[in-house]
Amino acid sequence: MRLRSRNTQQRHSANTVTSGIITFLIITNALFIFESRANMAATGARLFSAALFRRYPPSPDGKTNSRRTPIATPRLAVSVDQVPPATVEKEKRREEKKKRRMNGWNEYLERSKELIKPDGGPPRWFSPLECASRLDNSPLLLFLPGIDGVGLGLILHHQKLGRIFDIWCLHIPVADRTPFTDLVKIVERTVRSEYQRSPNRPIYLVGESLGACLALAVAALSSDIDLVLILANPATSIRRSHLQLLTPLLEALPDPFSPALPNILRSTTGESLRMVLDNVVQGLPLQNTAGELVKDFTTFSLSLHVLADILPKETLVWKLKMLKSASAYALSRLYAIKAQTLILCSGNDQLLPSQQEGERLLELLPRSKSQLRKFNDSGHFLFLEDSIDLVTIVKGTSYYRRGKSHDYISDYIPPTPEEARKVTESYSLYNLVSTVMLSTLEDGTIVKGLAGIPSEGPVLFVGDHMLLGLDKVPLWCRIFSERNIVVRGIAHPLFFMRTKKGKLPDVSYFDGLRIMGAVPVAPTNLYKLFSSKSHVLLYPGGIREAFHRKGEEYKLFWPEQSEFVRMAARFGAKIVPFGVVGEDDIGQVVFDYDDLVKIPYFRSEIESLTKETAHLRNDAGGEVANQQVHLPLILPKVPGRFYFYFGKPLETKGREQELRDKQKSQELYLQLKSEVEKCIAYLKEKRESDPYRGLGPRLLYQASHGFESDVPTFEI
Repeated sequence: MRLRSRNTQQRHSANTVTSGIITFLIITNALFIFESRANMAATGARLFSAALFRRYPPSPDGKTNSRRTPIATPRLAVSVDQVPPATVEKEKRREEKKKRRMNGWNEYLERSKELIKPDGGPPRWFSPLECASRLDNSPLLLFLPGIDGVGLGLILHHQKLGRIFDIWCLHIPVADRTPFTDLVKIVERTVRSEYQRSPNRPIYLVGESLGACLALAVAALSSDIDLVLILANPATSIRRSHLQLLTPLLEALPDPFSPALPNILRSTTGESLRMVLDNVVQGLPLQNTAGELVKDFTTFSLSLHVLADILPKETLVWKLKMLKSASAYALSRLYAIKAQTLILCSGNDQLLPSQQEGERLLELLPRSKSQLRKFNDSGHFLFLEDSIDLVTIVKGTSYYRRGKSHDYISDYIPPTPEEARKVTESYSLYNLVSTVMLSTLEDGTIVKGLAGIPSEGPVLFVGDHMLLGLDKVPLWCRIFSERNIVVRGIAHPLFFMRTKKGKLPDVSYFDGLRIMGAVPVAPTNLYKLFSSKSHVLLYPGGIREAFHRKGEEYKLFWPEQSEFVRMAARFGAKIVPFGVVGEDDIGQVVFDYDDLVKIPYFRSEIESLTKETAHLRNDAGGEVANQQVHLPLILPKVPGRFYFYFGKPLETKGREQELRDKQKSQELYLQLKSEVEKCIAYLKEKRESDPYRGLGPRLLYQASHGFESDVPTFEI
């Protein structure tokens, strides 16, 4: 009896230690995912999936590649319909959220059950979307899994990625003990084989944690191949994390107790975890939010035994040791990497110091080819969070390409309605200014709304820039939402690149503008846009108008000579002059460039900022040549209202020969400038009679008619 009692105590002690280790590895990250949601809910944020989806069954006539194992996964189709009214959209998102109650974790676990069945096979590739319809010449994307090895880490992104990539996922069986160097050889062989088949297309390596180390190692050995790396929370920081302490603890556990891991994990799904979750969501203002979190976490906890099957003790010890060797292997070869690299790092990663590691890798990798994106509220398993959309990230960073370099026209993927909505919401100011849009029909009638905007391209919008370019986002988003037209804005290089590291906002701040179609200013880009019959937005005053001085509101600073009329005429484009006013209703410039340059410190700062980005119009004369980048001191006001007025479109079709003449094109150019000035004058006069120009009257109106209702304006 004493011997049995002693054995029972030892078994209980070992089970307790094992439970603690596994709980540390798995439960803490799950809790932080839910804690992030709770924090967002506490601040009034709303949680939606990255896009609206519909489910479709897999195509029955797909052909299986002999090198890849097909896996049946649900097909998800992104809606590209015009954005419905706000109230309908809100209800649609609510219903969609109910349908997708299963979060990324649970979907991953459910799909993993089939793949983790032992078959004695080696690591292999499988394609989760074997029958997906893709864009022409879609590049190959190889997903390299983390410590789990299942290969389903992108399960929430398969359908959207499958529209623009050919996706292969690496699966490493649970019982497989292939060394890291051999895994590198497997991936490298695949990369070289596929690159020989399509040498003009890049190959994407998407790796998380351990997979990120694998991607770096392959890139170092394949510097002659065009690769694009996307690294999520790379495990190159393993030696600075607490994970390295787990290996000796796991090895100290007696082997007879390892089969009990599933039972131990099941024991963690009771009231103790619910009590922890209650503490996490304590104090939330919305009880239904807490209820949703409890349901999600309960569903997750019931599937923990699957994780025990994915990472039994022997496999976990093997993978932890592999992490150390993988990290050392990758770090020792960073100097050889020439690939374009995008680093994604989480701020709430409880397993690895991911944000610090992301910043470190950014300095060690080729600076001109590398970018970093931070997700402060996310945990270690970044791709399993429904707030993360990898396709949106790739679009916002301009990392999608089908050739040797990114083409802003042919490689551009239009935004979904959900992406456009998120871009608008990210600029909270526009929710307060209640933008008014007016347009002109072909017969000259001025109407409210955008009915006068030509549907068929090519179309060129030409207008004035408000202070700091505040007019771009509402124009892009309103035309997209009301007319389902993507407007490609010609933008300054500072939205896309830096010539050196400095104090300008990181280019990640402008990801939303690139999603909405911003294009770097260049004659070749304008030519391509016209030839593709696009709707193009151009501000001839450029950065000089956006950084104007005191008293220069609504003053045009256009070049003396036409820069675009003859090219527009060559393609028969319609040119739409427009005016926008409202900046003086949200703020007043009190300290401008002329004041700043008188102070030595600020003069030095302006010179430094200007050198951080490309300089335009070096050969231009007049005020438009003043391209100094600076931030004026602005005294904010209670937000007023923005007003846009699109004038009557001017036809160039049929005038190609006539407008080749410089004098004729100059006359049309001056006519356009005059039309823009008339639009501005019209708005400045008419807004005086708008009873809802002030914020107070608008709030009162919405309080009685609903906050989603359109606020009236002046009579036309």
